[in-house]
Amino acid sequence: MRDIVKNIKGYWAVSILTPIAMLVEVAMEMILPGLMAGIIDDGVNKGNQTVILQDGGWMLLVAVVGLAAGVAGGLFGARASAGLAKNLRGSMFRKIQTYSFENIDRFESSSLITRLTTDVTNVQNAYMMLLRMGMRAPASMIVALVMSFAVSRQMAMIYVYALIFLVVIIGIMLPVISRMFQKVFKKYDAMNESAQENVSAIRVVKAYVREDYENQKFQKKSADIYKNFLKVEKIMTLIMPVMMGTVYVCILLLSWNGAKLIVGGSLQTGELVQLLTYCMSILMSLMMFAMVAMMILMSMASVQRISEVLEEKPAIENPENPVMEIKDGSIDFDHVNFSYLRNDNYVLSDIDLHIKSGETIGIIGGTGSSKSTLVSLISRLYDVSTGAVKVGGVDVRNYDLEKLRDSVSVVLQQNLLFSGTIYDNLRWGDKNATDEECQRAAELACADEFINRFPDGYNTMISQGGTNVSGGQRQRLCIARALLKKPKVLILDDSTSAVDTSTDAKIRKAFREEIPGTTKLIIAQRISSVQDADRIVVMDEGRINGIGTHDELLQTNAIYRDVYESQAGGSGDFDEKEED
Repeated sequence: MRDIVKNIKGYWAVSILTPIAMLVEVAMEMILPGLMAGIIDDGVNKGNQTVILQDGGWMLLVAVVGLAAGVAGGLFGARASAGLAKNLRGSMFRKIQTYSFENIDRFESSSLITRLTTDVTNVQNAYMMLLRMGMRAPASMIVALVMSFAVSRQMAMIYVYALIFLVVIIGIMLPVISRMFQKVFKKYDAMNESAQENVSAIRVVKAYVREDYENQKFQKKSADIYKNFLKVEKIMTLIMPVMMGTVYVCILLLSWNGAKLIVGGSLQTGELVQLLTYCMSILMSLMMFAMVAMMILMSMASVQRISEVLEEKPAIENPENPVMEIKDGSIDFDHVNFSYLRNDNYVLSDIDLHIKSGETIGIIGGTGSSKSTLVSLISRLYDVSTGAVKVGGVDVRNYDLEKLRDSVSVVLQQNLLFSGTIYDNLRWGDKNATDEECQRAAELACADEFINRFPDGYNTMISQGGTNVSGGQRQRLCIARALLKKPKVLILDDSTSAVDTSTDAKIRKAFREEIPGTTKLIIAQRISSVQDADRIVVMDEGRINGIGTHDELLQTNAIYRDVYESQAGGSGDFDEKEED
């Protein structure tokens, strides 16, 4: 709850005004039965029209004030709850931005989306109910009970027994409902994961004609949520008939005992009407209170899930006194071991590699040989388990994160563009880059060839994820974006796999001529992409199997030689057609 309270900031005034307005509304409602009793007993029964008009006028005024207070409470409550939701979403999103890859691996993206949407909405609704009904219901119940005892202690005891009965019933039901809601939210995560996966991979789904399969999978998960919610609703629906039955029993007992008391002269007709009004008020208030309690219980599961995001500590943080300047692009791996699970099952083992500033290093190896993992340690996307990674002679854990990542440009294996123009996407590399600088970077990445064919050129709109350009075009735009950072280290993680060998060669030539002082690490599956590198690192099962030039490795390394011969014998190195 501490995380929730922190995010009320900026909305404390309306959060306080809401329950105050609800108390005013309750006060007005409690005054009305007394005025009605006066009209009946002192006006109608005694034929005193002055009392009828006077008390009637007061009733009208009280009703108007109560209505105004209710409307104000609704408006204040809506503003307070919507403000809390806005703050919570902002706090969660900002927190997620601080996560390292390790943190993000711990949360599934579908779960984070559910927490940012469904869970926040649950908390918003619960907060609205808490501010309005959470104050109104108990206040109305207590005042009505006090007023009932003031009229007739004997009759008021009927309410007390009814309240005890209902509190026991609700106390039994609520814990069961709470446990069921916790299960429901886990089902939500699974459904959102299915939806997100399907939408992001819609081209693959259609290519393999798997729409029916995906529909069935989604419907199954949706049906699980339906079944779980249905169980909750069945229990919740029991509360209403139990409460209404209790209300009717109370009315019968009040009418029966009230009639005898009126005949005995110890109770007046107006007072009985007043007691019946309080009966409805008390029991309806309890019903509202039960609904608030259920809403809060439902939201507590959401609060816990939101709190997990907000309380998660980033696995990678800035040091206390970070180094702000990176001398050059030299890279040293000093006997590095790394495990994703923080145990002894290393995916990288005893990596000892030293790269001079400005060198071009090729990295090649089979699938699962941890090539991408190796380069992700350079920009501290992950931290080593043991050993050290140094850039410019300084352990990367001692650098300011922003400075380090500004100096190390990474074109990841999964190329992603954002909705906006080509200029917008390129300026992710440098938000202050001029049009000329963007165009120059595109030329170096051989992206200008297709950009200039678009009717709108660099102002062409890119759809979310870059789905309206081909795989090769996405890769070249991402390379241009990385070049705009003017990095000391440039990492290409299989970033030219979707371009033809001719374009690949042009890009590598541009690198040699235009950024000779930048250290370049090129992960590739094709030998042709790395054969001109100063040195080539051969990876195998998380270890360095060999280091050398193309010619040296052909003579000394069996893995490299096998890859070369398989590609030279086939068409792998000579595919001139760009992949779409």
